[in-house]
Amino acid sequence: MNDKEILSKTASLLIHAAKMDENYTAREKNIIEKTMTELGVDENNLNNLMFNAEKNEQNSNQILDYTKAIKATDNSYKITLVESLWKIIYSDKNSDMFEDNLMRRLTGLLYLDKKMVGDIKEKIKKNLNK
Repeated sequence: MNDKEILSKTASLLIHAAKMDENYTAREKNIIEKTMTELGVDENNLNNLMFNAEKNEQNSNQILDYTKAIKATDNSYKITLVESLWKIIYSDKNSDMFEDNLMRRLTGLLYLDKKMVGDIKEKIKKNLNK
């Protein structure tokens, strides 16, 4: 799978997480756009990527479709992804059972260390309270 496909699947997964609570906000979209630029999407391609990722997310409810591409990435990519997922989840200051379930599933599907995911969660929560 090429980098463009991985970035597209990543954006779709982030959008999916943002829509979990049925309230996809501008703040969440900003987090996703910032993450995608951190992961290498240039500003000129960002709008196109976001448009296609939103369409892709609407047509798929299978996180397996997203994670197949992402699990082959390196650890720093996955850490950036997990940080962004927690930022999206806590953008409304709380996490519901569906969002928590998504993160548990992603931890397993992406072969992530549970402690690392938990530590990132706590760091994001702590930064929200500053």
